[in-house]
Amino acid sequence: MNRKAAIIIGLQAFLIVMLFWLLVFYGKDEFEALNVHDDDEIETPQRVVTKEGTTTVHVSAATQAQSGIYTTPLEASSHQASISTYGNVLSIDGLIELRSRYLAAANEIDAHRASLTHSKSEWQRLKVLNLDDKNVSDKAVAAALANVKSDELRISSIESQLKSIQESLLQNWGKPLTALATQRNAGSLLQALISNQSVLIQTTLPFDITEPKPNSTIMVAPTAAPSHTIKANYISPAPISNNTIQGKTYFYQASSAELRAGMQVNAITSTSNKKTEGVIVPNNAIVWYAGKPWVYLKKEEDLFIRLPISTDVEVEEGWFHQGTLKADDEVVTSGAQLLLSEEFKSQITNENDD
Repeated sequence: MNRKAAIIIGLQAFLIVMLFWLLVFYGKDEFEALNVHDDDEIETPQRVVTKEGTTTVHVSAATQAQSGIYTTPLEASSHQASISTYGNVLSIDGLIELRSRYLAAANEIDAHRASLTHSKSEWQRLKVLNLDDKNVSDKAVAAALANVKSDELRISSIESQLKSIQESLLQNWGKPLTALATQRNAGSLLQALISNQSVLIQTTLPFDITEPKPNSTIMVAPTAAPSHTIKANYISPAPISNNTIQGKTYFYQASSAELRAGMQVNAITSTSNKKTEGVIVPNNAIVWYAGKPWVYLKKEEDLFIRLPISTDVEVEEGWFHQGTLKADDEVVTSGAQLLLSEEFKSQITNENDD
């Protein structure tokens, strides 16, 4: 009885396995046919075309509205090229020390000139008396003349000192600051520097840059706080170069209590007075592909072209661009990423076709 039951169970299992394989065999063809049918149903129109190296994306007006693809005309703009360089806040101890020596020598020479005037007057008086029947001895006249010569020698010596101090000022600080330092009454600029209301900044600019003009300004910021910009006024060329940066050096003055001697600063200055004409590309128009920025330019109502742009110059509204785009050109500012995805889908389809 047990053997008969085992045979029946075995036959049932065999039949089940055969039915399963028959189902798989016949169902395979139907499944493949269904897939082919589905692929035919979801086939999309060819929207991306590449011709002569230019890729265009065709999107109907209805699809644009449904997908939220909108464009914005570009605005014309101008940009004055600028460069960023380095500078440092100088200590003016050397300038103050040379000024003090110069003024002390100048005061001393004034005293000796006054003495010389008196000595000459006394010598002339004694000489007249000597000629008037020797009312004064020749020895007294000679002594008076010796006093005159002594005062003249002292004045000549101090004048040499003054010249030496002035040359040191010129070699280290240039003509304008030397002129300020050698004035008896400190001007407003020098007084502001001495009282720490202003600081003296030396910047280094490239050799081919346009020479700064009188009353021109630059923007400086401490390297530790680059966003904290301060206006600095041009003073003069700086006679001494920077040991670490090659270029032409200039003095600037900034009214700021936040800068200290020895601080390093970033300096931003224009390279010329000529402005470059271009357009402003909004931030939301840019898509990044292959590590580069692009925009989609609307050439026709249903045709878009992807173009590279420059992001070298950042402005408040986006990026200043010169070249391939012009004012009133319409670029996609909403949905640009969808157009880029459409390009990618086209590339994948082409690869599968191969």
